[in-house]
Amino acid sequence: MESGVVFNIQRFSLHDGPGIRTVVFLKGCPLRCRWCHNPEGLRAAPELVIHKSRCIGCSSCRKVCPNSAITPDPTGVAVASDRCRLCRKCAGACPTGAIEPVGRRMTAEAVVAEVLKDLVFFTESGGGVTVSGGEPLMQPDFLVSLLKKCRDAGLHTTVETSGYAGRDVLKRVAGVTDLFLYDLKLADRQKSRKFTGKSNKMILANLRWLARTHPDVTVRIPVIPTVNDDEESVRRFGLFLRELGLKNVHLLPYHNTGADKYAKVGLTYRFAAIVPPTPEQLARFKELLREYNLNAETMTG
Repeated sequence: MESGVVFNIQRFSLHDGPGIRTVVFLKGCPLRCRWCHNPEGLRAAPELVIHKSRCIGCSSCRKVCPNSAITPDPTGVAVASDRCRLCRKCAGACPTGAIEPVGRRMTAEAVVAEVLKDLVFFTESGGGVTVSGGEPLMQPDFLVSLLKKCRDAGLHTTVETSGYAGRDVLKRVAGVTDLFLYDLKLADRQKSRKFTGKSNKMILANLRWLARTHPDVTVRIPVIPTVNDDEESVRRFGLFLRELGLKNVHLLPYHNTGADKYAKVGLTYRFAAIVPPTPEQLARFKELLREYNLNAETMTG
């Protein structure tokens, strides 16, 4: 049975496709967007997250670890990744929940069984399942298997993706996807390398292909002050999307609610000084896009 690494299943989402959705988050992402609010989804493998503020130094985790992978740390404990086998015994022994496993391997059948618990809500609202990440295209075999099984169960399928994958992968996924939510972060190639770590050449090419071949594509643009909200950047978006004939755009205002997660997964948050866009900035962004006959909608909540 096909399996993949899932780090969250979120129920009752209202902003990730039509109706009420259940969102399945797959682990692993090839990009390193500086503003990412799901850093626990970046690494492909399951991992342990340490909430050091909760650690009371009781050594319960060290006592049960069969591989001596847990060592004292000035701010609590540390996990040696080369010795940890993710048996999760430490998490079970911790009395304060300071050790949290992130990511678990699940079969497509098991994920669908979880999703179908919300079937009544999908039926009443016209909802369904949305697969997000991380970057779901990083697990193509599992993703295709999951989407096929969801479709067999009569569910509307949505994939949220950055488009950073080979065309062969995208073609396979497109055949079992009703709606693409395509995250277009930057239209400028140099800025893309600077702020996401990758060129956007493949991302733009894949969006061109989807615009020609798939019946339902909505572009999602994260509005990041000082990065892509200046007039030149917005007009680049407008010109490109008008050329493709796409109409629907979701604006996702930057927020810093994921900043606290970075230390827990051993990463540094580099956007601490960036503040969310104001209503006036969002209105101007939307106004500029509408000059290119785009239906721009701000997504909040």
